[in-house]
Amino acid sequence: MAKKRWSDLTGSQRAGTIVGSAVQFALAAAAWSDLANRPAKLVNGKKAVWAVVIAVNFVGPISYFLLGRRAHR
Repeated sequence: MAKKRWSDLTGSQRAGTIVGSAVQFALAAAAWSDLANRPAKLVNGKKAVWAVVIAVNFVGPISYFLLGRRAHR
């Protein structure tokens, strides 16, 4: 299968790509911001590992929000 270029995509495909990218970047930014401001004792595991995991597409930030944070006490 040949790679598609941006110019080969339909308007809907371009819009979907832009929206998906924006959502990905927003999730990652929110997760990294939360991680940076959260005390280490309120993070499940090492903060450095979570910082790398967050970079993995949608899975990383969602995993951090679901599994990486401990409740404030």
